[in-house]
Amino acid sequence: MDEHTQDTSRDGTHDETPEDAVSDLTDLTDPALAAAVLEVESHVAADGWDRQARLYALVDTHRLVEHEPELATAMGLDASSAQGSFTPIEQEIGTETPLEQVLQSIMWPASVTGCAAVVERLVLPPSADREIPDDVSAAQAFAEDHPDRQEVRIVAGVTRAGATYCALRLRAHDDDQSVVGGTDLVPELLELLGNTLDIEEEGTE
Repeated sequence: MDEHTQDTSRDGTHDETPEDAVSDLTDLTDPALAAAVLEVESHVAADGWDRQARLYALVDTHRLVEHEPELATAMGLDASSAQGSFTPIEQEIGTETPLEQVLQSIMWPASVTGCAAVVERLVLPPSADREIPDDVSAAQAFAEDHPDRQEVRIVAGVTRAGATYCALRLRAHDDDQSVVGGTDLVPELLELLGNTLDIEEEGTE
């Protein structure tokens, strides 16, 4: 995105259907990740706006069914739905600490294949960039008062293999058909998520 973003989470943190959306995508490095991100996006959309940041572990569904059968059953998962998919599992995170700081303190166990985060932000047009104050609090106030601001919800996901995917929904166009997807829409958030995983380097064993 070429637009400037400011977070709108109330704690000050820096923060068509999923199946149809996935079927329309042709440039994915990992369709299973895209499906998981769109599943999370659909789930959080049902809760409405003005929500805190959320964090999810992405677990290989086949592994979950095999090693945690009771949990898998409780989640409605079985062997037929397990192959080649991820199951998002929401994590408990406090509301006092900004999401960026939370991510800096996390290192996922080997059983977690990837992770995803949900944040709400304000998007300003590029023409506003030169007017944004350097002070964080002043910049937030500037974004909240800007007449051309747009509110956006972002769901970003990363896997240990280095695949990325994002889904964006504007509050002004709050319908499933208007969700925008892409592999690199919020690079800074994707980098923070990737740092919580042991990303496989290209060309390594």
